[in-house]
Amino acid sequence: MAKTVIIEKTGGPEVLTLVDRPVGDPGPGEIRIRHKAVGLNFIDCYQRSGLYPMTLPSGLGREAAGVVEAVGDGVTHLKVGDRAAYAAAVTGAYCEEWVMPAAQVCPLPDGISFEEGAAMMLKGMTTQYLFHRTTPLKAGDTVLFHAAAGGVGLIACQWAKSEGIHLIGTAGSDEKCQLALDHGAEHAINYNTEDFPARVRDLTGGKGVDVVMDSVGASTWEGSLDCLKPVGMMISFGNASGPVPPFSLAALAPKSLQVTRPTLFTHIAAHDTCQAMARHLFDKVLSGAVTIRIDQRFPLDEVRVAHEALEARKTTGCTILTV
Repeated sequence: MAKTVIIEKTGGPEVLTLVDRPVGDPGPGEIRIRHKAVGLNFIDCYQRSGLYPMTLPSGLGREAAGVVEAVGDGVTHLKVGDRAAYAAAVTGAYCEEWVMPAAQVCPLPDGISFEEGAAMMLKGMTTQYLFHRTTPLKAGDTVLFHAAAGGVGLIACQWAKSEGIHLIGTAGSDEKCQLALDHGAEHAINYNTEDFPARVRDLTGGKGVDVVMDSVGASTWEGSLDCLKPVGMMISFGNASGPVPPFSLAALAPKSLQVTRPTLFTHIAAHDTCQAMARHLFDKVLSGAVTIRIDQRFPLDEVRVAHEALEARKTTGCTILTV
């Protein structure tokens, strides 16, 4: 039996329930993994609340690290006893032990801890696809990154600096802005006290930025479009403030703007691509270019408190559940 967090209905953190569930043996293409730490992400809140519909009852969580305990037929990149970490297309990582598809589970280098592995896979590979698989970016380009003091944001600040990309971050307090600066952002804007589009125009000499990377959604949408250069790219990859409302394509025409709404799980669907993205991320961490900052740790049985903190934007860096 393994302690497992489930939801039987959508709603607030109160719908999260800890139960004991049996764990079987892996089938073809699967592994059984015993978790050491589990990562929390906003997608977990979206699924719990019903913004992203799921078939219920269901587990939650898509990111964790641990030790492989059993391997099913056809799995060749992992063996029993391997340290491993993943961001998975399937949901159910909030648990002690899990049988899951092996394709997106990655061997975890010895130089990276289980806690770092649990905290970095979804957020780090999100950063990887934002900077390398979504639109061409090169040294000298300028990016506006919203929520720059969050889990993805602090990785993105460091990633941009390591590649000579100018990153302007936004955050909701002066303390969070300083955190983004400390991690490599060239400038940081407190969107609660400053007009961020006006500040971006000032910082760029009126030119605007090449790319906006926005996981906030509704509250930053219009301002983000205003920050872009002609033919600039708007990457909307999350909805922390709610989904972007319907808009007219004609609004993009004056500056010939580009807009995309990617998800990590499309990028990691192919096994070889996922493994290559993970190796790129691991290399960044092992080289010291990116440090994984874990600011909140909660025991598995305090998952409701963890969700409350995440949704209230009381967190910085990464948040994990200890198992």
